[in-house]
This record gives sequence, C-alpha cells and structure tokens, in this order.
Amino acid sequence: MTKRILVTGIHGQLGQELKQTLAPLGEVIGVGRETMDLTQANAIRQAIAEAKPDLIVNAAAYTAVDKAETEVELANTINAIAPAIMAQECQKLGVTLLHVSTDYVFDGKKNTPYVEEDSPNPLSAYGKSKLAGEAAIAQACQSHIILRTAWVYGTYGKGNFVKTMLRLGKEREEIRVVADQVGSPTWALDIAQAIAKLVLSSDKMSEATRGIYHFTNSGVASWYDFAIAIFEEARQLGFPLKIRQVVPITTAEYPMPAKRPAYSVLSSQKISAILGSHPPYWRDSLRQMLEQLASQA
Repeated sequence: MTKRILVTGIHGQLGQELKQTLAPLGEVIGVGRETMDLTQANAIRQAIAEAKPDLIVNAAAYTAVDKAETEVELANTINAIAPAIMAQECQKLGVTLLHVSTDYVFDGKKNTPYVEEDSPNPLSAYGKSKLAGEAAIAQACQSHIILRTAWVYGTYGKGNFVKTMLRLGKEREEIRVVADQVGSPTWALDIAQAIAKLVLSSDKMSEATRGIYHFTNSGVASWYDFAIAIFEEARQLGFPLKIRQVVPITTAEYPMPAKRPAYSVLSSQKISAILGSHPPYWRDSLRQMLEQLASQA
C-alpha cells in the first residue's frame, strides 16, 4: 500500500527538496499557501481531511526572524497555532507528524553542542513562536518527531545566506559579515534526505524513539567563515564576483531587531545513531549546492 505523505511549505527551499527525497516512499501531496493557508484553522483541517495522509511533514514556517519582532501574532499563528492544529488532526487520524524546528529555541550561552535534552530559552519572538509550536505538538500528538536544524540554505528559494552573498559579491568589492555568531551551515537537501530516512525508520520506531532530534551538517563556522567559504568555492566554479574583501565584524556592530544566539551548534549524535551515518561536512555540502546552482545558470 502506498503511503500518502502530506508536505506543507512545498514551495520553500526545504519543501522543494522533500518533493524529490520523499517521492520513492509514497505519494507526496504538497501544499503551499494557496491550498493550505496556515493562518486559517479551517483551511488546515480541510486540507488534511482531503489529503487523508498517513504522515504529515510540516516544512512550512514563518522564518522572517527580524520581522517577527513586530509581527509577533502572525509568527505565532504560523509557527505555533498551525502546528498545534496539525498535531490534533494527526492524533485523530492516528498518524505521525514530523515537524521542522530551529536552533533559535536556544539562547546560545553554551560552548558545547546543544543536545535534545538541553533546556530551551529563546531570545527572539521567532524562537519563542517555534518553541511554542514544539510544546503544542508534544501535548496534542503522541506520534510526533520534531527535527531541529539550523542555518539552512538551498538551491531553491530566494532568501538564504548563500544566495545573498553571491548577489552582494557580484555587486560589491567589500562586505562586512558577523564573526561572533557560531553555528553549522546546513544544506536543505541533506535535511530532506535525513527526513526521508527518518520516515523510513519511523514505522519501526517505538513511542520512546519518537520525540526531538537535532540535525545539521557537521562542522562549525561563523557567518564570516561561511561567507569566505562561499566566495572561495564560487570563484573556483566561475561565478561572476567583484568581491575583494570580507571584513569580520561583531554582532554589536551590526544591530538587528531580533537577538540571535551567539553559539547554536546542535549535536547530531542522537539522529546519527538512528540513521546509521553522520551528516556530511558543511563545506562539502556547500560545494555541491554551488555546483548545482552553476549547472542551472
């Protein structure tokens, strides 16, 4: 029997990758804003009722971190209330909800990788809305998997750090980039592949092995390190670049509306044991993503 997998946020950078990675596992029913408006409870319930899914993968989110400081209600509606409704429907149907969350649920005060049992303490409205979503899911749906990831970029979608750097690097000779925030850049395709493997193993999972998992590419970088790597790799692949200098600056020198964790490295040890492999190294994945972009140009 073919598994019916409902994927929300299908037009986003992760949703587009999930379309490919989940296809071998069953029928992927992708929904975007036009077919499932996450601000409307009835629209969510109706889309789920029509899809009759065996699994929901929620890759939709309000991700405008700085805008969320002034659009608190909207961020909360999409990141907390909508997932809660999905969780309630999954519980009724007796199916699993796999929900994508974020490193921004942590305050960044640690200096060793965050494990799933660490206490969240979000600094921003965005982080708070995502944590509220996690809590609502855990309460409403027994069969849930929450996958926290970080610093996501991809071939699809417009607003990610890699594409922003490539655009600025084409226009400017000098760019200033924050060097005192540390995390793990993560390719959307790697997340989508990990989700596909989790879906495969979720049927065999006991209630005890569901719950929260962390997944990012392995290795650690600051935004400055990430920018340098993007330009080095892009130059080798022949991207048109004007950039000559990347200047490291502090968070204080580049004030933004939302506070971000200074250290948000997530430990992928728990998920690696389930998947039977460690996530790829971030720079290797970056190179592959840029090769993909170059081939599309």
